[in-house]
Amino acid sequence: MQTNPLRNILDHGWWSLLLKNGAKSISKMSWLKIITLFLVTLALIFALEHPAPALEVQFTPTNPHLGDTIDLRVNSPSQPTVSFDGQVYPAFSRGTGLWQVLLPTTPLDAPGTKNLVINDSGTEKRMAVRLGNRDFDTQRISLPGGDESPVDEYEFDRVDEFKTLATPERHWQGSLLRPTSGDVTSVYGVRRYYNGVFAEDYYHRGVDYGAGTGTPVIAPAAGRISLVGRENQRFNIHGNTVGIDHGQGLLSIMIHLSRIDVKEGDFVQAGQVIGAVGATGAVTGPHLHWGLFVHGKAIDPVPWRERGFN
Repeated sequence: MQTNPLRNILDHGWWSLLLKNGAKSISKMSWLKIITLFLVTLALIFALEHPAPALEVQFTPTNPHLGDTIDLRVNSPSQPTVSFDGQVYPAFSRGTGLWQVLLPTTPLDAPGTKNLVINDSGTEKRMAVRLGNRDFDTQRISLPGGDESPVDEYEFDRVDEFKTLATPERHWQGSLLRPTSGDVTSVYGVRRYYNGVFAEDYYHRGVDYGAGTGTPVIAPAAGRISLVGRENQRFNIHGNTVGIDHGQGLLSIMIHLSRIDVKEGDFVQAGQVIGAVGATGAVTGPHLHWGLFVHGKAIDPVPWRERGFN
């Protein structure tokens, strides 16, 4: 037989003492204490009869592989805290009670089972996410002159600072646009040898488009221009560079440009021309390198162009 929590409290709790003994019990207690205990009782009854709903969690793709962005959705009345593989990622609202968390993966991650932990006001849900392996090609690149372009920490510091952005407003809508014309000459995730030396902890952090110098480059989604770097201003490796903050941890970087048509602080719309394909920086010929970052990690842009993450 199902037990009624209200009946239990009235029959066996402090409230029954008042009901059975009346004024005699009341005289021994202050009215403030009586009211406080009564409110506590009501809260207890409500909690017993209306238990907190379990966290509802779903993610896509359901079988992620290295390089994928995992789109996590959490139904929760308050903003949850989400940890994936030991790292905490921010949750952003997608309407009343619905939160989105973007979880990046890269070719440098170890495939296998990853721990996903979601916390919401004391309610915790733990899940195991299976991250599948993926084969990535290997290329051998010879840079002009037999040596790599001189490294200047200034440009890497600027780019690293850009990659930390996670501004609260989302600017992208739907699938991202192809940033320029031309064939894909190098896909995401390729491992490389430069002048015969294997680049440890390196993978191709984007997609290369082989287009002629001067071919327009557009913004794949709306956003704020948050990085402009020029070859003649110590960007020796990236060359002429534009970084776009699409909001909520999603960032685009366009490098090796021949010209730049925007300045830091500008807001651009999806499809707006931001510069042109070039051969600046450490390159073997004119092309556009488009890198897409989620919370500082370079992820595969292809799923973002195919379906988006609304």
